[in-house]
Amino acid sequence: MRAAGCRMNMAAILNGLLVSVVAALLWKYVRLSEHAVVLEEELQLTRQSQELSQARIDYHAALLALQEHGTRMVCTGKMHTDRICRFDYLCYCAEAEEFVFFHSNSSVMLPNLGPRRFQPALLDLSSVEDHNTQYFNFQELPAAALKFMPKPVFVPDVTLILNRFNPDNLMHVFHDDLLPIFYTMRQYSDLDVEARLVFMEGWAEGAHFDLYRLLSSKQPLLKEQLKNFGKLMCFTKSYVGLSKMTTWYQYGFVQPQGPKANILVSGNEIRQFAGSLMEKLNITTPVERVPSDAEEKDSYIVVFSRSVNRLILNEAELIMALSQEFQMRTVTVSLEEQTFPSIVRVISGASMLVSMHGAQLVSSLFLPRGAVVVELFPYAVNPEQYTPYKTLASLPGMDLQYVAWRNVMEENSVAYPERPWEQGGIAHLEKDEQDRILASKEVPRHLCCRNPEWLYRIYQDTIVDIPSLLEALKEAVRIRPNMKKAKPASMVHPGRVREPLCQTSVQATNEAKLSVSWQIPWNLKYLKVREVKYEVWIQEQGENTYMPYILPHQNYTFSENIKPFTTYLVWVRCIFNKNLLGPFADVLMCRT
Repeated sequence: MRAAGCRMNMAAILNGLLVSVVAALLWKYVRLSEHAVVLEEELQLTRQSQELSQARIDYHAALLALQEHGTRMVCTGKMHTDRICRFDYLCYCAEAEEFVFFHSNSSVMLPNLGPRRFQPALLDLSSVEDHNTQYFNFQELPAAALKFMPKPVFVPDVTLILNRFNPDNLMHVFHDDLLPIFYTMRQYSDLDVEARLVFMEGWAEGAHFDLYRLLSSKQPLLKEQLKNFGKLMCFTKSYVGLSKMTTWYQYGFVQPQGPKANILVSGNEIRQFAGSLMEKLNITTPVERVPSDAEEKDSYIVVFSRSVNRLILNEAELIMALSQEFQMRTVTVSLEEQTFPSIVRVISGASMLVSMHGAQLVSSLFLPRGAVVVELFPYAVNPEQYTPYKTLASLPGMDLQYVAWRNVMEENSVAYPERPWEQGGIAHLEKDEQDRILASKEVPRHLCCRNPEWLYRIYQDTIVDIPSLLEALKEAVRIRPNMKKAKPASMVHPGRVREPLCQTSVQATNEAKLSVSWQIPWNLKYLKVREVKYEVWIQEQGENTYMPYILPHQNYTFSENIKPFTTYLVWVRCIFNKNLLGPFADVLMCRT
């Protein structure tokens, strides 16, 4: 009996061990299967990341970095209108269409604005200042929430995240997008040609998408495409926002349109940008030198031809008149019929560019120095109220001549009141409003962007009065255009004048003299400057006004309005070529 019992106990023990071993093997198999699923999922997500970029990424390391360190943000700029932010591991939830900042103990958020981040936004996503459709912000979550969310797809490229403002309009493409992107990328060393552009405004590619492709070796991403790569995308390193330093015009959202109050860009930066684009388009930049006789004979005028609206109804007659007046070949270009690179190739060698007011005139930034920009305005449209291209041509360093011509004869205009409102139609308006617009002789100043009187007038076709146009050209163009290519204007500013001194003497109880002298700025001895003058301000201590003087020499004695036994404050600075101002030297305090 004992032997049988032992055999039964041994069998039970063996069965128990066998069950335990099987259970352990099954548990290990399940864990291995789970691990394999995780690895397969990570491999798939890595593949999705690889679809976005050729750059390789360690998915597990990236995920661990996000879980442990969260998102990190450091911004430049004091206000949302001048702020650009750099992020590590900024994420985007395609389902919610929201950016996400994941908090951990290692997260960084500078500036940490608290609720001020929503007043009105962290930053502007486009270069158009403080427009409520262009604001950027993010949602916040603890990093622990990643456990309950779809596994992220990581974008290994350095990215620049922004909004294009209006990618179907050439002026907006260049002024609001391409120039700001170009110089934002030069502001940060890791935003190089390998960086990825991400457009979040929601537009389709648009007619000019190839121009955006010139700024990076990688295909730009559209907002609509992000959902194809996963529900949660995380940008390992990104910059958000655009520099506004290169913009020169405001479109009239708050006040009637016009040049920006504080323009920070010069023609030199515009021309460097234009040269870079031309190089990428394989267009040779004209050499800035005095042309040979053969090259002068080959000078030509370009007329922009439009085929849909805002037509020049006597275009053939205009072309012949320009050719005869300036003894130059005249050619036409058309955005509707030619590629933009082919148009740039023609414009980059032209002596004069003639066009009706319109976005195509932004192409004048490709003109050579010394060329003339001629902008034609329809009836009742005042050229002084719409000046984006005049402002561009007038930037220091662009070295272009600008002429505006305005049709003042209503009988030389053809309007289209029956067209849709966005093409200038007014048939949808009350009859009294229609009558007012038809009787008006000039579009009053207005805000952007749907003023019916502005649209009605700007979409008119025009018969150009050729004698009045030629007269305007003769008055404005002092020399035959482009006959001597203009040299780049010097943009070098003088330094401080050195060793400023003052001496005083009292001649009588009511008569005194104040002598001021100084040495030339240090940098002047290395420069060839056409004209050097000095500006002196003299202010009696305690008074709010000062007496300004422009002087050709480095010393001068003042006696007029100089009183005995009085303290004067004196400032001195140098001026190059009438408009390049140096800084004032330290103020002198002079007692007579």
